Amino acid sequence: MKKITLILLLLSAFCYAQEKEEKNVFDVARYGTVAEMKQLVAKDKNSINSVNPMGFTPLILACYRGNTEVAAYLAKNVENINYESDNGTALAAVAVKGNTKIAKILLENGANPNTADRLGVSPLIYAVQFENEPLIKLLLQYKASKTHKDNKGRTPLDHAHATKNDNIINLLNN
Repeated sequence: MKKITLILLLLSAFCYAQEKEEKNVFDVARYGTVAEMKQLVAKDKNSINSVNPMGFTPLILACYRGNTEVAAYLAKNVENINYESDNGTALAAVAVKGNTKIAKILLENGANPNTADRLGVSPLIYAVQFENEPLIKLLLQYKASKTHKDNKGRTPLDHAHATKNDNIINLLNN
């Protein structure tokens, strides 16, 4: 009887330790793999559409952290690629981080280049502020608005003039 109790105790401790080590959908979005994400989706199909207490979806986190493969998987499988947290969309996250590769993936999967955050800042404005010419070109190719105004009434061109970057000013003037 003592041996059985000891075995059960060890087995339950092992199972508890395994559960504690299991990553959640937000951890996998940040640092995990597509295989790990697929395992989570197999357990709970809607997990990829969940929102954490900070208001972020797995897609936004994958984009912000530059987890390209997971971001690509999520972009094809989430219900709303344009989900808006208080800090913007997944496309805004990649614009802030300057990741043109993920931006292209998002845009190819229907991300709206004109969705602004609570400050009225669009992905194009972020790209202009960070002087990311390849991203600006990509966003313009997908019909990002050159006339959108942030909450302070400034357009992407106004932000470009603040950078004094003639190449960006010319991109927005054409």
